Amino acid sequence: MRTTLLRLARQAGVTVLVVGAALAGYDRWVVRPALRVGVVDVGEVYRQKEAEFTQILTRATGDEERQQALQMARTFAQRLPLALEELPRECGCLVMLSSAVAAPSAGVVDLTAQLRRKVDAP
Repeated sequence: MRTTLLRLARQAGVTVLVVGAALAGYDRWVVRPALRVGVVDVGEVYRQKEAEFTQILTRATGDEERQQALQMARTFAQRLPLALEELPRECGCLVMLSSAVAAPSAGVVDLTAQLRRKVDAP
């Protein structure tokens, strides 16, 4: 009788450990990443590039400088969508526009600087 109780207690302990480990793993790899949200202010990045582009165009004295500014704008237009696609994979989070978030919380990460670096990178 006593050995049966010890065996049951041991099995119960192992079961509790296995279930606890499974719940901890589920929380770590499924629930928490889904709770992380990254925000980007695309408007700010766009306005910064637009100001840079405008400044280059107003200072341009020749056709070559204008073409260089237009090439910069084309490159930005190609890099922005690619950079926005890469952000969720890199941070492992849902990426939203900052204007769509009413009130930031502890799980919200600002990725605007990272987006800016991706767009500016050569």
